[in-house]
Amino acid sequence: MTKRELRAWAKTQRAALDTPALSQRLVAHLAAFLKARRARHILLYHAFNHELDPRALPQAYLQAHYYLPRTAPHGLTVHPLHAPLVKHPLGFYEPAPHAPQIPPTALDAVLVPGLAFDREGYRLGYGKGYYDRFLATLPPHTLTIGLTAEALVVDRLPRDPWDQPVAFLATETGVHPRKEDRVP
Repeated sequence: MTKRELRAWAKTQRAALDTPALSQRLVAHLAAFLKARRARHILLYHAFNHELDPRALPQAYLQAHYYLPRTAPHGLTVHPLHAPLVKHPLGFYEPAPHAPQIPPTALDAVLVPGLAFDREGYRLGYGKGYYDRFLATLPPHTLTIGLTAEALVVDRLPRDPWDQPVAFLATETGVHPRKEDRVP
């Protein structure tokens, strides 16, 4: 399937899931995983359109500082969780343009939304490349964690040269390292 066809499939599959229940299970796994790794500066996201929702993580893992991304013309920027929010044209909330920023290099962990992920950590997003460009700028020690339902983890997604994999996949069943890229 093409990325366009996969996006349609993933949206249909995700709409049929019990997202609140899956999100609750996911957050419990994430809290334990991040605590074990002593992550203190974590980038969340505001879920929309049936995405798994990590917003309960600050109540489940109190020992961290949380941030949200903003989609700026040049890429994602990072802002404190409690910055003023505005509604993005796609319908999710993000920090206002004047909100204070922090450098992405200050992050210990980045939670990455996606329509689907493959077992090697590559994601199927909405096609704008914001997260791929952002992930490419992070230092190697930053934990990158793709959040999705187990039903939306596939064997392999189509890839473009600029696509960036995450190091871990978090689903309602737990947080698992990606399978390393296989050479055919």
